[in-house]
This record gives sequence, C-alpha cells and structure tokens, in this order.
Amino acid sequence: MKQAVFLDRDGVITQEPPHYAHKIDQLKFIAGTADAIRLLNNNGFIVIIASNQAGIARGYYREEDATLFHQAMIQSLDKKGARIDAIYYCPHHPEAKVEKYRTVCDCRKPAPGMLKQAEKELNIDLTQSFMVGDKLSDIEAGKRVGCHTIMVKTGQGVQELKGTDVECDYIADDLYHAAEHILAVSCKSGTGTRVV
Repeated sequence: MKQAVFLDRDGVITQEPPHYAHKIDQLKFIAGTADAIRLLNNNGFIVIIASNQAGIARGYYREEDATLFHQAMIQSLDKKGARIDAIYYCPHHPEAKVEKYRTVCDCRKPAPGMLKQAEKELNIDLTQSFMVGDKLSDIEAGKRVGCHTIMVKTGQGVQELKGTDVECDYIADDLYHAAEHILAVSCKSGTGTRVV
C-alpha cells in the first residue's frame, strides 16, 4: 500500500483571498508550494488534493470552471517539476443555492469521504498518510481515518489556531515546512530515506 499526502487546496497550495477562486487569473501559489510538492514526489509520496468547493453549490461557479482551474494549477506546477497525482473535490453544501448540490454528503470535510475514496482507488494506507490543511475541518477529516495531521499557518490557519486547542500532530508555518516535517517523521520511523 502507498503513503499519501492529502492537501487542502485554498490556503495551503493557493492563496486566499480571493475566496472561491475559480478563474485562472486568480491562481496564485503560496511561496514554496512547488518546492514542497516536488520534495514529496521525490520521496515517493502520492500527492493528492482533497478540497471542499462550496462555491459550486452556492452558484458562484460551475464544476467546469473548477476543472479548468485545476488543469491550470497542475500544468503550472508541472512546469516547476511538481506533480499532483489526483484531485478530489466536494461540490456539495447542505444549504446550497443550486439544488442538485444541496445535500448532507460524506465527502464534505470534516467528513472523510474524499480520503476514503482515494484509499480505495489508489491503494492508500491512510494510517501511514498525512492530511495537511489550514482549517479544523481538514484536521478532523484526517483524524477520522487515522492520518497524521498537520495544520499550516497560511490561509485561514492562524485564525483557526486562535483561541482553540487544535488537536493535530504538528503545526507548520507553510506547506514547505509541513513537507520537511513529513520527511523527518517518515525517515525516523524507518519508512523512507530522504531524497532532495
């Protein structure tokens, strides 16, 4: 079985604001993102995006817009030698404006449906994998399936950390520092040797 690193998108990989980014000209990466993903790639991790996209449910943009945004993101990272292996997103919301997306689903984080889907489709060992996010919902989704959890201070991370005890395994400044921690933990446990 494979080890994966699940990444929330907005606030972990891409900059927020704007919230509900979906246009290609809104695509701006947080500093160090490509380096972090490349580091994970080079050390044998499957890199997966697991993202709530409630903007679809709220009628701000269509699934087709999200697909184009994701394609542009993958192409841009690829040019920098960084690979995203899979993207899962949840278009649902219990109070959706667009009726077909109005549901209580098992994929909207903190529900772990996207992680479980990846487990089945990509042969992932969730207990040896990591969930990196900037929201409590990301951390909870990871914890529900036994992933190691990392909160980053980018995006909404600093705000989420204020006045609450976040029960995660590690707090990192950003995705690059999260990747460094992941490699340190993996090497220490004997599951890997670091490749730069």
